[in-house]
Amino acid sequence: MASICSLSTRVLLPAQLSSRSSEVAGAGARSLCASRVTCAPSTSSLLVSPLASRKCDLTGKKANNGYKVSFSNKRTKKLQGANLQYKRLWWEEGNRFVKLRLSTKALKTIERKGLAAMAKEAGVKLEDFAV
Repeated sequence: MASICSLSTRVLLPAQLSSRSSEVAGAGARSLCASRVTCAPSTSSLLVSPLASRKCDLTGKKANNGYKVSFSNKRTKKLQGANLQYKRLWWEEGNRFVKLRLSTKALKTIERKGLAAMAKEAGVKLEDFAV
């Protein structure tokens, strides 16, 4: 099996680690062996259930990729997440509650415009979010 990582050309499975470490001579044989282990494809990671998207249901707000700048001006990537809250709101026209994941700005806008008007503007069917 060919490896996609540049450390090694051979993929070692966890069962092969103990036999491989005996082949490597000298102190620190375990650490040498562990550095050769590359990403082996596993079928269990393909069957993971999807997580809820971190996105506002009405405005579409989502995380922003930015930089965290240190005093020495080093820049490291930082994910600036939106302030999302799960809210159960009363929908007058549907005469029922709906549960939405909203940004706090969307909550303020709902107070001004109303839930139905904002959902219509966003093109969202509130029936899909009925509790």
